[in-house]
Parts: sequence; structure tokens; C-alpha cells
Amino acid sequence: MIRKRMHRPLTLQARLMTAVIGFVSLILIIVAVITSATLGTALEGQLAEQVRSLSLRTTSLVTKASIPAAVRNAPLTAQIAMENVAPPASGLLLAIAAPGSGASGVVVSGTGELRDLTARELADIDDALAGRSTGTITLDGRGSTSYQLVVTQTSVTEFSDNINVVTGLPRDAIQSTLAQLLTVITLATLGGLILLALTTMVTIRYSLRPLRAVAGTATRVANQPLDRGEVEITERVPASEADPRTETGIVGASLNKLLDHVNDSLAARQRNEELMRKFVADASHELRTPLASIRGYSELSLRALRQGVDAGGTETALERIQAQSLRMTRLVEDLLLLARLDEGQELVHSTVDLTQLALEGVSDARPTGPDHVWHIDVPDEPVTMLGDAGRLHQVIANLLANARTHTPPGTEITLGVAKEGTEAVIRVHDDGPGIDPDVRDELFARFARGDSSRARQTGGTGLGLAIVKAIVEGHRGTISVESEPGDTTFTVRFPITTASESAVAGSPSA
Repeated sequence: MIRKRMHRPLTLQARLMTAVIGFVSLILIIVAVITSATLGTALEGQLAEQVRSLSLRTTSLVTKASIPAAVRNAPLTAQIAMENVAPPASGLLLAIAAPGSGASGVVVSGTGELRDLTARELADIDDALAGRSTGTITLDGRGSTSYQLVVTQTSVTEFSDNINVVTGLPRDAIQSTLAQLLTVITLATLGGLILLALTTMVTIRYSLRPLRAVAGTATRVANQPLDRGEVEITERVPASEADPRTETGIVGASLNKLLDHVNDSLAARQRNEELMRKFVADASHELRTPLASIRGYSELSLRALRQGVDAGGTETALERIQAQSLRMTRLVEDLLLLARLDEGQELVHSTVDLTQLALEGVSDARPTGPDHVWHIDVPDEPVTMLGDAGRLHQVIANLLANARTHTPPGTEITLGVAKEGTEAVIRVHDDGPGIDPDVRDELFARFARGDSSRARQTGGTGLGLAIVKAIVEGHRGTISVESEPGDTTFTVRFPITTASESAVAGSPSA
């Protein structure tokens, strides 16, 4: 099996630098090619113009030199014609083909000396022109020098045919200029690319610094144990690297916002865990007390039966067992009710008359609190809303029981119902001693009591106000309390919703 080699992925900085430098290099290469081609074309045109201008002169000289040669019937050579060029241009090439004289040619060296062209070079010149008026050729005898050639014709009456005159100048200047240009462009390109690479690297590193700060913060947070215990995330991306006005700063600002939410969630989780532990401890204590009583009285009854002694103790024990069983049943039912309310599975909505519920609530409370003074304040018109009649009656009953239980005899308790705007309001007021400010914030928590002890004088489970709050919130309402000595008021507010409005709100949108 062939194992594939895992290539290390390029970093963002490396990819950006590669893209920028590659793109700029391509542009510079294209510019260099275009510049060299343009300059070369311009130099070639300039050289061709020089050769054409020089060819007029050389053709005139050849014409002058051919007349005496024809009169003397002597061969006309390029050497003879070149002698009339004063002074001959360095690198000048002159070749002629005269009738009866054949082809000949000379080249002027850099020192002004004349060198005859060989037959092979003359043949190469003829091949390079090949019937054309211009051309280029490279002479090996001149150190592989390239020449720009122009051929012209002149006629002399002494010769039966025309004389072909080839004039050429070396292209070394063009090649040297282009070579220098390419050298300068190459050096400038390399220097520019090095400077560009350094500038790009510094710019990218500076621009990506917020991302590195984000990665460092995320790594430190990831290394913290967040799965247990009390946890607080203090790591944050520095403010200088979390500027939301920049693209990379947005990432840092978003991470800080996320960490704030996570920290709040962890704090809420810790609070929920503490509340759950307290809830389990309180529920265990509430259940342990009646269970201990049931066990004690059952053992006492069994002992009496086994010993055959019964002086009325068995009946008393059974009564206590029944009372404790009823107490456990109420506690379990309250816990089940809270669980169902938390899941939103307990409420059954219908049209409810709060005025009628208030009258029934006060009527039920009077026999249980004959030492208290009961008042009711309801409007002439009934206050109706959409809700669960049984659970709303339980709200009123629990609030009245709470007021009766925590106030001394003779306290005046007033239950009021009113319609205020689009809200139905229930108020329970008493002139008792008030609520301790230390427990006011936890008044609606489960198993909360006005004192920290577990005294059973009141007979309550500590779930009454928690159930009230759950039922009120299940009806999308709110509950609040204001208390000071001699003036305590629980206020419940419900949004008034009719059956038709509830149907419209509950129907799926088109």
C-alpha cells in the first residue's frame, strides 16, 4: 500500500505573500518584456534609418569609383570604393557586385583597418538578402557580430549591368542597450520584490496580529477546566486587538462577546447546580421528617401489637401515620406540579372570571383564619381573562394562605381585583410586620421560608410562592412584592387575552 505523504498546509501569511509576490512578479515580467520589445523595435528602426542614409552615400561613392575602373577596364572592388570614404565609420560593411569584377566586400574594424570579407561571408550575405532590400547577418569572423544590411543598385553607362551595393552597420549597440536594460530591469525587479516581500510580511504580520491574539486567547480558554466546579473565564482579547472597525478586529470583538456569554452561562450553570443541590437537600429533609414519623409510629404500633398491650396508642399512631402520609402526598404533588409547569404541560386555558375567583378565595380563607380580618375589593363589572381557572384559583389561595400564615391574629388582609388598561391585576395586601429584606430576593424560590430554620410551626412546605410564580409566568404574567412594616402588597399582573385573540396568536402564519 502506498502511503500518501501529508503536506503541511501553508499559513495564511505564506499564501498571501505568495499570491502578492507572484502577481507582482508576473506584472513586472510582462512590463519588462513589453519595454524591451518596444525599445528594441525603436532601436532597430533607428538603425535601419541610419543604414539607409549611409547606403545613399556609399552608393554614390561606388558610382564615382566605378567610372575610372570601367574606363581602364579594371575590376571594381569594395576595397577601392571604401578608399573614397573619409573617414570610414567604425564597423561599416560594404559589399559590391559589379559586372566583370565579381563580388567583394570589406569591413571597417574598430581601429579603422579594412578587412576583406571571405567568399563564405559574401555567400551568407547573398542568402540573407535573398532578393530582399534589407536583412540581417552574423559574421563569425567579427566575433559573431550581427549586421543590419541594405542593398541598393546603381547604374553606370560603362557597365552593361547594374551594380549591387550592400551597406551594413553592426547591431552591437542595440544588443548592448537591450542587455543593459534587461540587467537593470532584473536587478530592479529583484530589489523591488525583496522590498515588497519584506513590506508585505511586516504588513501582514501586523494585520494578522489580532487573529494571533484571538488564537492565543482561545487556546488559553480551551486549556481551562470548564466542566466542573465554579468557573470564571477572565481571558479576553486585548481591546487594542478587538477594534470592531477593522475586519480582523471584528473577530476579536466577537470572541470577547462570545466569552462574555459563555462566562454568564457558566455562572448560571453554577447557580443552577447550587440551587439544585439546595433543592435536593430541602426536598430530602421535607420527605425525611414525615418518613421518620411514619417509621416511628409504625414500630410503636407493631411493638404494642406483639406485646398485646393497646391503650389507645395504636389508633393515635395510625392517625399520625395518616397525617404524615398526607403531608408527603402534598409535597410530592407540589413538586410534580412545579415540574409540569416548568414543562408547560399543566395549564388548560378558558375564559376565567377573576372577580368570582376572588370571592371564592376569600370565602375559603375565612374559616382557616378566623382570627384575621378579611376584606375584598372588586369592581362592579367582572374582570375576565383567558387562563386556567383551577390554577388561578390556586394563585389566589396560596397568596391568601401566605398572608395568613406569616401575620399575627388581628391582621387585616385585603384581596383586590382590578382591570388596568390591558392588564388584569390581583393584589393581596396586609398590615402585618412585613418581610425580612434579607429573604425578599429569594421569596419565590423553592423551599424558601421567612426564617432560616426548619421549624414546622406553620406546616408549609416552602413551595407555595414558587408555585404561584410558575403559574403566573405560565400565563405570561408577572408577580412582584413591596413590603415594609405595616404595609405588604403582592401584585400579580396578567395580560388580558380573549379566546379569539388566543386563536389568532396560536394559528400558523400564512
